[in-house]
Amino acid sequence: MSPRARQRPREPLPSPSPSLSRWAVCALVLVALAVIPPASAASAPPASAAPADTDPRIVAAFPDPVADGDSGEYVVVDAAGASNLTLSDGESTVRVPPDGVVALSTDPNATRELVDVPVVEPGLSLSNGGEELVLRRGDAAVDRLEYERAREGERLNASTTEWTPRGLTPRSVVATGPASATAFVLPDAPDVPMETLERADERILLAGYTFASPRAAEALLAAAERGVRVRVLLEGGPVGGMTTAQREQLDRLVAGGVDVRVIDGPHARFAFHHPKYAVADETALVMTENWKPSGTGGRDSRGWGVRVDSERTAAELAAVFAHDADGIDAVPWREHRAATAFVEKSPATGTYEPEFDPASVAVDEVRVLTAPGNAGGAVSASIASAAVRVDVLSPRLDPDGAYFGALVDAAERGVRVRVLLSNAWYDRESNRRVVERAAELRARGLPIEVRIAEPRGRFGKVHAKGAVIDGETVLVGSLNWNAHATGENREVVLALDGSEPADYYGRTFEADWEASATNGGAGASESDWKTRTTLALGALSGVAIAVSVLRRTVRFE
Repeated sequence: MSPRARQRPREPLPSPSPSLSRWAVCALVLVALAVIPPASAASAPPASAAPADTDPRIVAAFPDPVADGDSGEYVVVDAAGASNLTLSDGESTVRVPPDGVVALSTDPNATRELVDVPVVEPGLSLSNGGEELVLRRGDAAVDRLEYERAREGERLNASTTEWTPRGLTPRSVVATGPASATAFVLPDAPDVPMETLERADERILLAGYTFASPRAAEALLAAAERGVRVRVLLEGGPVGGMTTAQREQLDRLVAGGVDVRVIDGPHARFAFHHPKYAVADETALVMTENWKPSGTGGRDSRGWGVRVDSERTAAELAAVFAHDADGIDAVPWREHRAATAFVEKSPATGTYEPEFDPASVAVDEVRVLTAPGNAGGAVSASIASAAVRVDVLSPRLDPDGAYFGALVDAAERGVRVRVLLSNAWYDRESNRRVVERAAELRARGLPIEVRIAEPRGRFGKVHAKGAVIDGETVLVGSLNWNAHATGENREVVLALDGSEPADYYGRTFEADWEASATNGGAGASESDWKTRTTLALGALSGVAIAVSVLRRTVRFE
């Protein structure tokens, strides 16, 4: 493991119910659940008396930069055109100019590297141990922000009282209009991702969790050789460690002139950089699968993917890539490699007869969802808007989590809900709980059913994260449906509105659902389940030993 590896808690292999954290709380707020604000920060006045958007207000504070002497610390204030404003920390008072949003700083040169708003002085010397900031107009207090202890390298958002990593700007949902697209599933159509890379003339921006595909590496190297600008951004500390196969392919890319970086370090903006997408010229490719033989290579996993011919969609994903790849935690591969230990792992080698060919589909509207930020709320809103049916394909689901709760709410409205979960041995135990919970609800008359997938030789295991809603909307992307993924990981999802994409993914879901109607699904016998569970627990013990040796714990994948 790299000494730069992020010191963040991880769970035994894989948990569907991760503990709440700074971003998880934010994610639950987005889905309108009642939560208790973190004790480390509080803002006054209360929400009922919060200043209007047009009133002067404190926007954010950054008390503890990762720098000597906290150089660059600042407070962002929106003066909203008001005059006679001052900001005080109880020890010092500074004047606030009336012109819009500014960052008040004692070291403007250092602060300008950290913010995208005008920087003015003087500022306040902020306490890392906590204090109260008061914004006044004349003698009257108009806004306050209080925190108990600053978090190093993180900014306090005054409106949410959440601490977010330096350099992370959550995005809004971006609608990019209608588009022509190619819908496909894996392992049936591994050529689609490769063709997307092979056709690029000007740029390729490839984002992933892991990268160990020789075929994808060949496509990127060939593109670089013909003058295409190629950049790759990956996770620097994947669960279980980086493999020697990844090292081999990334070494090849760097030697061939490809810019390869990984997200890593003690102040990384994400728990995991987990998206799977590429921008090739004006085409956007978004998948549920990793850039390795089991995923894009078509050697194992059931996955979903879509290639969208849309300049606006490509531009939005390019903006996400630039935000992530140019951050302080984006480490050049050679630097990361020098301090990283690698593990051996055999690549997947399965072969499967294709059942579903790729299809050209007309999409009425494309929406780009990202996490941290908007994806959790957008997914929950899509479920809440369902009127007829919701079909979900996912590796796992927490029966006590917000997403399962949203599906139960839909079923209580009369929406038909079907969930197909992973058949992987390490998911079966937790997924069985979801099957049983759904059976209890179904016995009460709710139209909800959960099955564990039976591949029947058509794929290895379920790894897709997708949904088809009312035959009108499809969700496809990297987001696992849990609070950790929503709140702490970088994830990318496309929402595709239109009957044609819904029909395509709906047909593939139906085939997988029907194949799972007996063994391993909701109707599995008790004896059959006990046999499968015994085998899974034996394998799990072996993995637990290996994980202990690696001193890594596993959250997903």
